[in-house]
Amino acid sequence: MPDQRAFRIHNDDAGYHAGIETIPVPEPADGEVLVRVAYSGINYKDALAGTGKGKVVKTFPLTGGIDAAGIVEQSRHQGYKPGDAVIATGWGMAFDHDGGYAEYLCVPADWLVPIPQGLDPRTAMIHGTAGFTAALAVHRLLTNGQTPDMGPILVTGASGGVGSIAVAILSRLGFEVAAVSGKPEMHQWLTDLGAARILGRDDLPGGDRPLEKAVWGGAIDNVGGAMLARITRTVVNYGSIASIGLAGGTELSTTVLPFILRGVSLLGVHSVDIPYQQRVELWQHLASDWAPADLDLILDSCITLDALPELFERMLSGRTHGRVLVQPGV
Repeated sequence: MPDQRAFRIHNDDAGYHAGIETIPVPEPADGEVLVRVAYSGINYKDALAGTGKGKVVKTFPLTGGIDAAGIVEQSRHQGYKPGDAVIATGWGMAFDHDGGYAEYLCVPADWLVPIPQGLDPRTAMIHGTAGFTAALAVHRLLTNGQTPDMGPILVTGASGGVGSIAVAILSRLGFEVAAVSGKPEMHQWLTDLGAARILGRDDLPGGDRPLEKAVWGGAIDNVGGAMLARITRTVVNYGSIASIGLAGGTELSTTVLPFILRGVSLLGVHSVDIPYQQRVELWQHLASDWAPADLDLILDSCITLDALPELFERMLSGRTHGRVLVQPGV
């Protein structure tokens, strides 16, 4: 098999650097599957890894890209055969194992999920890690007893990949969604996705008292820091908050009062090593009853490997919205 192009990340005597290289296509070992990558995506973690602005890569050198979708080329596992359409998200991809920013991806079969009916590699990657994480957050809220009649669900960082898909899923499930975004130009777009109202970053109700007036039935928070702390003080009795992101900081300054006087639940969302059966179930939801009304509305753009460095900078400076796809073979 001929060599392939890949976006490789190094940290060596020359410092931290990344770019397009030509490398051999790997041969799958026992239990592994070789996938011809049709699409990958750009996530915040990818931008941190690709620029060196975040310490998210463990092993060097490696190929970036924490998710991918494509067609099985070779399989040394009985669960997959050539021609199968598959999704790979999380696990060790772009952390300590080569990821999806290459023409081919070789991973343990256990890391893969068959693409369910209703999706194809392109639409699967419009969801990608972001959509899967949003689905997991919604699943955690529902499992913990969140219902539409408890009040509106607040979604922070709503113009990002996770936030925008969360808005669409929650709206589809009958929740009133209040979306927080610092991008006024995205307000109509968020409304089209299903947000009932839009708030600026400085428009959240409540102050700094241990408990403020209860406003939100629950929340999906992609920001963390001071914004998450304020949300904990303004959620109704037995409402839940799914915590995902840290763009606003890793510190959380709050008290136990929302949790012991209102029964508020703070639910962590970690989407990297979810068991296979749960991943299958969540992807099935994304392909059917949780599917956004217009998935293409979430797509910002589709680029080649060569455009990755510029897109990383755009993402880190807040100049993207929704999902950006990558076509490694183009």
